[in-house]
Amino acid sequence: MTYDREHVIVLSDYSFMHPHLIFKRMKQQSGLFNFQKQTVAGLLAGKDQTLKERMDWAKMRMDPTDISDVTGAALTFLVNGHGPGENWTGLFTPGERVRLRFINTAAQMVFDVRIPGLKMTVVASDGQNVRPVEVDEFQIGNAETYDVIVQPTEDKAFTLVAEAVDRSGMGRATLAPRAGMTAPVPPLRERPLATRRDMGMDMSSMKGMDMGGAGGAMAGMDHAAMGHDMAAMPGMAPQPGMAPPKPRGSDAMGGMAGMKMSMRDPQNAPGVTKGPGVQTIAPMPVDRTGEPGQGLASVGHRVLVYKDLIALTANPDQRTPTRALDIHLTGNMERFMWGFDGLKFGETSRPYTFEKGERVRVTLINDTMMAHPIHLHGHFFELTHGPAGYGPRKHTVMVMPGGKASWDFTAEPGDWAFHCHMLYHMHAGMFQVFAVRPLDGGAA
Repeated sequence: MTYDREHVIVLSDYSFMHPHLIFKRMKQQSGLFNFQKQTVAGLLAGKDQTLKERMDWAKMRMDPTDISDVTGAALTFLVNGHGPGENWTGLFTPGERVRLRFINTAAQMVFDVRIPGLKMTVVASDGQNVRPVEVDEFQIGNAETYDVIVQPTEDKAFTLVAEAVDRSGMGRATLAPRAGMTAPVPPLRERPLATRRDMGMDMSSMKGMDMGGAGGAMAGMDHAAMGHDMAAMPGMAPQPGMAPPKPRGSDAMGGMAGMKMSMRDPQNAPGVTKGPGVQTIAPMPVDRTGEPGQGLASVGHRVLVYKDLIALTANPDQRTPTRALDIHLTGNMERFMWGFDGLKFGETSRPYTFEKGERVRVTLINDTMMAHPIHLHGHFFELTHGPAGYGPRKHTVMVMPGGKASWDFTAEPGDWAFHCHMLYHMHAGMFQVFAVRPLDGGAA
């Protein structure tokens, strides 16, 4: 889409506390920076969870308010290097179409972005053009980028809000016809609470299942959660000679008999290495790419979801994948340990291996109760929804708690970093290598 002016909007977080000290504190005490926990006063006022719900969560040793490890208690949120009180201003002339490229460079914080009074037309994600889609708000994970076009027609200022996902603070800037103008800054919204869906235990996905016999239709069953991914992949039927998912990270459970509604049952993820770094395993992870991010389901306006994104032009490689690989995102929030398939980087010398030019479908399964922006170096991958050949191409995808996301990619030769882009999670072990061989020139 055409535009008359553009601004780059860099979102970041900053702390006067040394990052190594922040990391040490999180290892010492889970939720140290969370100043928004539930209270007795909130219970008496009928806010948040009921007493029974709180007791149930306490038995599981989980805190539904633990949305972001590092919060506004330790961080200041910046827009183009300016704090909320400094009022960075992007200028426009009324009637102009203004392109804004948002980049989340934060070490840890996920942001919810909106401009009250202006619609935003999303035209690109991670630098790749998409069919225009008009929204009021979008969530942007670490390392993601979104290009939007706005068209302010009035001679007035508009506030650009980058609210922390846990509502512990915000980055704030202004779009205005002249420098020095301001607009009302909205208050922080109620902080979200994690739910059973974020545990991968939402039984509503079972609604409509015919449990009346062996021949039941099982309508509504999430077959992918049962380890039937190859039959359930959108737009992809099983192909002759197609290899099954690799055992490492496999989510196969042998059907309903293997399903147990427990977040501690190792049978729900037999390919995951069990140990102190695996606190939970989602028993029924579901595709959540059609859902808004945490805290945005009931905001009363349109929020971008991944399934809104459709590539503007056909993808360059539309071959059907010949292999599927499940990778579990694992962690222990109490000990601040993170990894893939139960292992942190350094505990294994085995990278994920691929052949040069191979088409692979990767499914990321989030067994933790925190969203993770997963980033692959050196590649763009295609999310698997939408018209065939037009899945949006991205280099980073947010995988919601208890959820999963699938994408196809063509392996390029080399050793490529693959990691959570929350840098404290990466530092704690959620890092691995995609090793693609042979290298150019035929070297092994």
